[in-house]
Amino acid sequence: MPRRTLQPLYQQIYERVQQVQPGYVTTYGQLGKLVGCSARTVGFALAALPPGSDVPWQRVINAQGKVSFRRDGEGNLLQYELLLAEGLCFAADQRLDLQRYGWDFGPPVLLT
Repeated sequence: MPRRTLQPLYQQIYERVQQVQPGYVTTYGQLGKLVGCSARTVGFALAALPPGSDVPWQRVINAQGKVSFRRDGEGNLLQYELLLAEGLCFAADQRLDLQRYGWDFGPPVLLT
């Protein structure tokens, strides 16, 4: 079977997600702004990851600081558990403090 090639946009999203270190998170919207797409597109890209991928998808949450609900009902529980294992502490309302745990990608880099 031929190897599936990734869309360049999805590859950019995955590369940015891989920059987020353990114990930190980013949002779908922040990633979208960085790569020039919508938050929804970031979600589609992460949902397209194959099982066993090394992209730390769990480090991407919604703008409210919450783990987004998934239709299967299990993906969001797994994400929550993975983030707890990385040492993140959720508030009583299941939110993460984005000021404390938000990843700073730094200023944009201009390529010449």
